[in-house]
Amino acid sequence: MDLPAAPERLFASDNFSGAHPRYLEAMSRANVGHQPAYGLDSHTRAATELFRQFLDLEVDVLFTFGGTGSNVVALGSVLGPAQSVVCAACSHINVDETGAPEKFLGAKLQDVDSPDGKISPHQVEALLHGLGNIHHVQPGVVSITQATELGTTYSVDEIRALCEIAHDAKLTVHLDGARIANAVAAMGGGPETLRALTFGAGVDVVSFGGTKNGMVNAEAVLLRPGLAPHAPLVQKQSTQLPSKMRYVASQFVEALSDGLWLETATTANRRAHQLYDELGDIHSLRISPPQVNSLYPLLPRGAKEALQAWSFFWDWDLSCGQVRWMTSWDTTPEDVSRFAAGVRAALGG
Repeated sequence: MDLPAAPERLFASDNFSGAHPRYLEAMSRANVGHQPAYGLDSHTRAATELFRQFLDLEVDVLFTFGGTGSNVVALGSVLGPAQSVVCAACSHINVDETGAPEKFLGAKLQDVDSPDGKISPHQVEALLHGLGNIHHVQPGVVSITQATELGTTYSVDEIRALCEIAHDAKLTVHLDGARIANAVAAMGGGPETLRALTFGAGVDVVSFGGTKNGMVNAEAVLLRPGLAPHAPLVQKQSTQLPSKMRYVASQFVEALSDGLWLETATTANRRAHQLYDELGDIHSLRISPPQVNSLYPLLPRGAKEALQAWSFFWDWDLSCGQVRWMTSWDTTPEDVSRFAAGVRAALGG
């Protein structure tokens, strides 16, 4: 089959994108003179204060290198002995972290079916029967993902309902926000939305992602004040304490100071909507309007392999030919149109 010129940028993952120039500039500005190490620098103080202003809460903030490490630190800070983490079967901590939470925390992941990527209060309640039984692992944390691995989002009410049932049973709630910016942008954007989706709804600890949103190895763990005084020790023991933390923190200062974090996420979301608009009429793809920056079409094997060789993207569910297309902060309208033209050519027009 003859395919048109491939797009300049790939639709495999927002992890494939480069860094936004402003984050490189922020790190360059931070690269002047000497500053105290391990978070005692002025950039870390400034980024921490910005998070506290955004959330209207004196959160404890720990800056880390990557999403997996961020989740390990977040969960390790709130887990107790013999406790488990309740999570969606498709969650990143359960599928895509090579067992890191279980290996480093010694905690069982209790995964539940999640056709839409989300956990329901009923599913949490069904696991609470083991509480107090010495022969059963003790559910200790409910971990949700926002936006989910299937590109869906929890509403404020859904998160609040999960937090209520978890807190009634003395469980804590963790939010894996590797793509929290995309979810916030999709729901109107701004600090108020971030606050409502997290601590305002009852969440106890958040893994706040930056790397998938145009930053360089920049993540943050946000904890409810006083929840885990030992969290910095967990961070260090988990090898997630950057010695030159100013390079991570300076990016968050740049992101939060004037809305850059939402600008980049909004662009990624819009490009996914454009891709849907250009291909949604092809019923065999079985795609729905995206909530954030990802689509999950079905492709026949021949067309899929030809397209992956032309402009790579990941398989998602091999049993039904489902793949994932994901847009990034730097995806252009021309990239989308070229990719859509290639899909149409591979499917025979």
